[in-house]
Amino acid sequence: MNQNDTPTHTALCLGAPRFADAALQTLAAGGDVALAWARLFAGAAPADALARVSGEFAVALREPSGRTVLAVDRFAAQTLCYRVVDGTLRFAERADALADASTPVDAQAIFDYLYFHVIPSPRTIFSGVQRLPAGHCAVFEHGKLTVMPYWVPEFSEPRSASFDALRGEFLQLLEQSVARELDGSKPACFLSGGTDSSTVAGMIGKATGAPADCYSIGFEAEGYDEMAYARIAAQHFGSRHHEYYVTPADLVDSIAAIAAHHDQPFGNSSALPAYYCAKVARADGVTKLLAGDGGDELFGGNSRYAKQRIFGWYDAVPRALRRGLMEPLLGTEVAGKLPLVRKGASYVEQARVPMPDRLQMYNLLRRLGMDEVLTPGFLARVDTEGPTQQQREVWAQARTGREINRMLAFDWRYTLAEGDLPKVRGSTQLAGIGVGYPLLDQALLDFSLRLPAEYKLKGLKLRWFFKEALRGFLPEQIITKRKQGFGLPFGVWVTRHAPLQRLATDALNSLATRGIVQPAFIRRLIDELLPAHPGYYGEMVWILTILEHWLQRHVPEHRFDATA
Repeated sequence: MNQNDTPTHTALCLGAPRFADAALQTLAAGGDVALAWARLFAGAAPADALARVSGEFAVALREPSGRTVLAVDRFAAQTLCYRVVDGTLRFAERADALADASTPVDAQAIFDYLYFHVIPSPRTIFSGVQRLPAGHCAVFEHGKLTVMPYWVPEFSEPRSASFDALRGEFLQLLEQSVARELDGSKPACFLSGGTDSSTVAGMIGKATGAPADCYSIGFEAEGYDEMAYARIAAQHFGSRHHEYYVTPADLVDSIAAIAAHHDQPFGNSSALPAYYCAKVARADGVTKLLAGDGGDELFGGNSRYAKQRIFGWYDAVPRALRRGLMEPLLGTEVAGKLPLVRKGASYVEQARVPMPDRLQMYNLLRRLGMDEVLTPGFLARVDTEGPTQQQREVWAQARTGREINRMLAFDWRYTLAEGDLPKVRGSTQLAGIGVGYPLLDQALLDFSLRLPAEYKLKGLKLRWFFKEALRGFLPEQIITKRKQGFGLPFGVWVTRHAPLQRLATDALNSLATRGIVQPAFIRRLIDELLPAHPGYYGEMVWILTILEHWLQRHVPEHRFDATA
């Protein structure tokens, strides 16, 4: 962080912005980032000025004119919060830095957390404290605050495409983006064994002429460990491979610290293995890790993209056949008792729901039943349809006629900006290490915006172009492997490891006194649901455990009236 206070302006400058103007970039490279921002915004509309900046950044700048400008980068790799108090705009990197003992906890934010497992911007856990969404800026002038997007994803596909030409350009951009993130310290990266992290590991070697130090996490739990693939990638590129196996005892030791470190409840369970990965790297002398986040979301690698295409095929069925035969037949009670027919009924049920609402049909809170999980008093304080309405608005923003592109842009907000990047940022900060995201480089983002849609999802083949372009560079086993990542076997472990079980049970029983979750549901979750299906219900136990540990650290006395 570079914080600079002068008589003419006050600035909070985070990250590493890259200015298109050579003179401004020279200033920033020399350490005077605040002055570079001040000159960029001087006499200019912030949205226009920000079009000439890339990289990861968050900036808040009070100008001599009295105007204050706030902005975060296109993926919110850096974060910025703000609130207005007595006509004065206050800003900080963290939401909790702007709250005091009298700042109320926002019930809607807790509901959003239970729904999404994170609290999407612009809301934060604290009433009156907001977080600037990805690709947004704000202007505070004459006591009025205006928040607006300065960048909206706009896809522009070519009329014709040459795979060979695009492949050559792509490989060059990949190497350049990795090189830009290297800062002269020991070249190192996360390595899950997936396509993205393996690509980063290989490109570090190509950019530096020396093997990377790669850090991997494993789990001794069937179906969760993919260390074998990380080893394949490391051996293929000659990387120095460092492995750490997370244990249930590690969870007992670190859950409270992980929960408390974030400025609001954050329920992405991959934060814990990411923290241990960064912790091992820090002990090894690494000061910055490169992460592979973004490849799936820029180039079409998440399995839900293919799944939603299958649902989209339903629209091609003649309307008369759908309404006159399929829907009445599959909606009968008899149909629900026949396994194959039941699958067809489920398909039709989901296909009839428009996007993006369809993505939340199996939302854990919805499946369990909000009335079963939450107290009447808490439900009376929240808008249960608020998350759906926000997602519809974000879904509509992208400028594209292709559903795959719209899904990608949607994930740039919800998967990356609200989930994966805060996970990596928080975990590396707690470990005392820096992080870079070469696959989110502006040049690669621009490249993906003009890549043909069928190159991202070719039939049902995920990230077709990305994989074909890297064929021969990546090991074939990595290209063809099933996506996994740093999934945490929390539910499995909590049923087998007594200290971890006590930690989770104590947290849930404590949460049951806060008027948010019904005590009867807590008992059912612990006694019945979790033992029966630990992999599935472990996620609910995790997010409730993290919520309680966060509340204990930040607002220990907070409670809601459980009665309506």
